[in-house]
Amino acid sequence: MNIHMKDHNQEKILKLLKERRIITSSELASFLSISWNTADKWLMELALDEKVERMKKSGVNLWMLR
Repeated sequence: MNIHMKDHNQEKILKLLKERRIITSSELASFLSISWNTADKWLMELALDEKVERMKKSGVNLWMLR
């Protein structure tokens, strides 16, 4: 896990994904009150850690648990 994302944020993201199954970076940004860029970066970090998976559909990144 990257040092920029705190453990409690990672837990919040994974919990949100368990509840909703699929989220966008914009939805995560709204949920955590962070910028879209930060949300996308944190989701990418989780993808690199093989905890989430990205699927691109109609130009939008959709994120789901692995």
